[in-house]
Amino acid sequence: MTTIDWSRFVTRINVGAPVETIYQAWATRGGMESWFLRLCEYKDKNGVERSAEEKIVTGDTYKWLWHGYPDTSVENGQILETNNKDHLKLSFGKAGVVTVTIKEEDGESIVELTQDEVPTDEQGRFNFHVGCKTGWTFYLANLKSILEGGIDLRNKKQRQKEMLNS
Repeated sequence: MTTIDWSRFVTRINVGAPVETIYQAWATRGGMESWFLRLCEYKDKNGVERSAEEKIVTGDTYKWLWHGYPDTSVENGQILETNNKDHLKLSFGKAGVVTVTIKEEDGESIVELTQDEVPTDEQGRFNFHVGCKTGWTFYLANLKSILEGGIDLRNKKQRQKEMLNS
């Protein structure tokens, strides 16, 4: 029987778009708000907010708000690494560290998301391993949907609670 490593997970999806387009969707405020977030603020090391199309750099900070959740459900973190091309790494609160790598595989663009340093206590297993993997699975599917066909699958109604797609 295989033992589950609760401290990390990897999820991958193929996306019918160029690597640069996918990277732009992760590395800019405008990109993140198109498929993932209600509000994305990236700020440089001096606290100056980046424009909608300005790419993040290592050391930037972020503030994220989601559709379907109040402003009290906020995630603040830091961009730990980026190569301005196909790789970024960020802190993700108590849930650990998220690394996104975009690469070509068999003629397709692949987005690979790894979440490491996930707490392994019971709450960490449920909230961050299972919960985050469920969330990332939906949002990666929405990234694919947006970039391949333009259909946004997110629920944007804050009054509808506990929705898979918000």
